[in-house]
Amino acid sequence: MKKLLCAALMLFAASTATFAQHEVGSFTLQPKVGMNVATLTNEDGSDPRIGLAAGAELEYQATDLFSISAGALYSQQGCKYDVQGVKTTYKLDYINVPIMANVYVVKGLAVKLGVQPGFNVNSSVKAKVGSKSGEADVDAKSVDFSIPVGLSYELPTVPLVIDARYNWGVTKVVDGADDKNSVFQFTLGYKFSL
Repeated sequence: MKKLLCAALMLFAASTATFAQHEVGSFTLQPKVGMNVATLTNEDGSDPRIGLAAGAELEYQATDLFSISAGALYSQQGCKYDVQGVKTTYKLDYINVPIMANVYVVKGLAVKLGVQPGFNVNSSVKAKVGSKSGEADVDAKSVDFSIPVGLSYELPTVPLVIDARYNWGVTKVVDGADDKNSVFQFTLGYKFSL
């Protein structure tokens, strides 16, 4: 009975180590999907726009404690207003390219910091009053730049990754205004080795 228990514990420990830590020099791919809670800085009275975040990231495990990742994520950003019955939504959608340094503080738990250029694919404003609505283009800059910082945790028994980030915008969204993107992003990904 003791041998069976020891064998089961060793098998469990080996499978946990396999999923919780990837080999040095290995590449992994992580498709992911989640949500953004986005707003614009310097916009008093605005509400966040809840939007989609989806894409994939490629990660290279440089050492036991350090990896580098790069990806492409479709990201719905912007903000909302509700002023005197007029509901307005600023839709700023990007293809973001996060390039991250990941430091594994314990197995499976990484602290992340990086740079992120974003390429605008949609910039419009939608207004609704009662049953009437209209939409117009916004002259947003075609390239956005932000600094993402966050945490991720890879579950020990399955290669699922929970990721939480804050994307701190450092460039103005439109010329002539000080508004910058401010985005909290939460995703769930499936990481597999290449």
